[in-house]
Amino acid sequence: MLHSDFSSEEIAQSGKELYQQRLRTQVETADNIGKIIAIDLNTGNYEIDKDLLAACDRLKAKYPHAVIWAERIGYDAVYAIGGTLVRTTQ
Repeated sequence: MLHSDFSSEEIAQSGKELYQQRLRTQVETADNIGKIIAIDLNTGNYEIDKDLLAACDRLKAKYPHAVIWAERIGYDAVYAIGGTLVRTTQ
């Protein structure tokens, strides 16, 4: 079943779990901290870039039916409006 059949809440939960369980230890390197990771929930493949749209565009070019979850590597949110981003465990 494709993740596009799930609700927004299920996509968010699945994306967070995939990142924490399979990708975090691989991608949280000094070079990647602060960059965006866009993950295709159907395949588990991902793209990393400083720019959210660039990462998503590259992922969609490779996987046109991608269901994308994005995170800022090493932080608790992709963007902060009227606040600050909080660094996760270092």
